[in-house]
Amino acid sequence: MSNKLISQMGLPSSLANVFAARNILTAKDALSLPEFDLVALLDVDRDQVRTAVARISEIACPPWRTALSLMEDRAVTGGYLPTRLLGLDRALRGGIPFGSLTELVGPSGIGKTQFCLKLALLAALPPSYGGLNGRVIYMDTESKFHSTRLIEIGRSSFPHIFNSEGMAQEMAGRIIVLRPASLDELTESLQQIQLIILQHDVKLLIVDSMAAILLGENKRSTTGQKQHSCHLPLSFLKSLAEFSQIPIVVTNQVRSQNNYEVVHFPFQGNMDTTSCKLEKLESHLIPALGIQWAHAVTIRLIFEAHSGQRFIKISKSPTSPAIAFPFLVKSSGIALLSDEGLEVTGSEMNTIRCEGLNVLVEGAEPFPHLGC
Repeated sequence: MSNKLISQMGLPSSLANVFAARNILTAKDALSLPEFDLVALLDVDRDQVRTAVARISEIACPPWRTALSLMEDRAVTGGYLPTRLLGLDRALRGGIPFGSLTELVGPSGIGKTQFCLKLALLAALPPSYGGLNGRVIYMDTESKFHSTRLIEIGRSSFPHIFNSEGMAQEMAGRIIVLRPASLDELTESLQQIQLIILQHDVKLLIVDSMAAILLGENKRSTTGQKQHSCHLPLSFLKSLAEFSQIPIVVTNQVRSQNNYEVVHFPFQGNMDTTSCKLEKLESHLIPALGIQWAHAVTIRLIFEAHSGQRFIKISKSPTSPAIAFPFLVKSSGIALLSDEGLEVTGSEMNTIRCEGLNVLVEGAEPFPHLGC
């Protein structure tokens, strides 16, 4: 809630205008300053500042909830967007959860966008077909969204709807596609999304892909700017998920990292590299966005390939076991080959493999010194 605008907090218009004139626009801007500094900056008396800060704090801080009230709300709203992949939905206790970030990680061409397109259709479908009957915001940062493929998935998956006159157009018309080409455009779009969600009954937000934007920014920016560039969309998306209580899905690329990098994190201090036999260290794939991003997401699904087969693996979840499902991509989108899944243990939970299939490895350049 730190990004909530002060202009939306019900302060007296005269005082709200003073905050705006001093470029104090969000709850974070106001609450980050000591009371004395606010009095001096706003040039108003201390009582007004204290009243305003109390109001801002009350609105910005999420209200406390009991476990019972959360359980009752989940029972009423459903709390999940089902993927229609029976085994995956069962393992996720219902599907993609509302009010949190779900991340899809994997190499290019393995099926992440296909998964997103199907989710977009499911959110737009009428409730009688298991949908959310809402609009979808699809942020397409790599121009991978294709309406023809969307309609193909719809007609193959839901022929009774999409073969009816005008229904394909109606479903496609509920999906709002934005194509930010830079971090600045992404940031501007995110700042506008909160209002769009309220005005247009949005039920799903997809960012495909987040890594593409930050990787491009990484090539253009200095190190200090890189750290800031990761924090802004991360904190905003988390706040937006909590505020809107809709599912937010982001895709992440992968990059190569060898074990030489692994043993050189700053917290490990100086290490004797001569004993590491670096020539024998193998390279492996890791998410392009690093540890801070990994901690922020609630659900992480890894898309990987090995033994000539593709898998969706639940790598991180507060309620689900670590389990992998073999899948293939059909005209109807992602289809599981088995609803039982394969148990995943140990290091396999976070391993990303890309063997036996002709898929591209994205994000070859790392984010040096970047905690995201």
